[in-house]
Amino acid sequence: MNWDDFDAFCQVVEHGGFTAAARALDRPKSSLSASVTRLEEQLGTRLLERTTRSLRLTEAGESLYSDISKPFSQLRELAVDALAKGTQVQGTLRIAAPYEFGAHHLAEVACRIMAQHPQLKVHIDVEHSRVALFERNYDIVFSAIEHTFAPSSIVTRKVYSLERALFASPELLAQHPQLTGPEDLNALPLLAGADDTDWEFTAANGTATKVEVRNPRMRSGNAGIRLEAAIAGLGVARITATFCAAAVQQGRLVALLPEWRCAPLRIYALLPGRRLMPAKVREFMDALEALPTHEG
Repeated sequence: MNWDDFDAFCQVVEHGGFTAAARALDRPKSSLSASVTRLEEQLGTRLLERTTRSLRLTEAGESLYSDISKPFSQLRELAVDALAKGTQVQGTLRIAAPYEFGAHHLAEVACRIMAQHPQLKVHIDVEHSRVALFERNYDIVFSAIEHTFAPSSIVTRKVYSLERALFASPELLAQHPQLTGPEDLNALPLLAGADDTDWEFTAANGTATKVEVRNPRMRSGNAGIRLEAAIAGLGVARITATFCAAAVQQGRLVALLPEWRCAPLRIYALLPGRRLMPAKVREFMDALEALPTHEG
């Protein structure tokens, strides 16, 4: 019996299909399919019902998965711990991050550690919507949401606090009276993030206020789309300063209400709470925290 076939079967079930499992394991889909087919032939029973759109466990498949999934999960954890005890940075580091953060803050770190460690591969998924926690066997998930509800198996660490501000094109501002405070924003078209319900501001004297984001002209989780809409004069966007620095320098965007500070975009690193952190994860986090712009 090939125990790798049993593990392949468990991985396909846990990831909800051959395609997702192949992506997470960095293995050909055909290899996983061959493993499950071989296992079914050896056991003399069908374990999975395959259709073009879905995958379903048979009664025999449910029974087998119930019996072996926990031991195989424990074996994987032990293998990860064994690798973590070594100092060699190798294998594939899988990362997920929101677009506004990942596009401007992870490339430098990834390139640096890949240059230092030739045996390391890095896969970065930059997401425009909320990142699903460890759905694809990520080693690190960066999130703009503080997951206070995260299970005990996940360790949460705040790694960045990115300055945000309001930006609009000079053309749009020329069409409207000068803003005197956040409450005047209701008179302008707004370009909101997917989950924006209100924007928080703090004055120099510590006064805090919120502006409800009602019926925005555009709503998108993609900061790049909101940036382009702001440059086109379609509305006011709240974006991280680093993300739109080039447009501001070129005069295509202007910062609004500089005397009011927007709530920062806080970025959290979510890590599987293993007993030992793999060397590849430790190396990446150390390099990230060493950047001058890092704020713990």
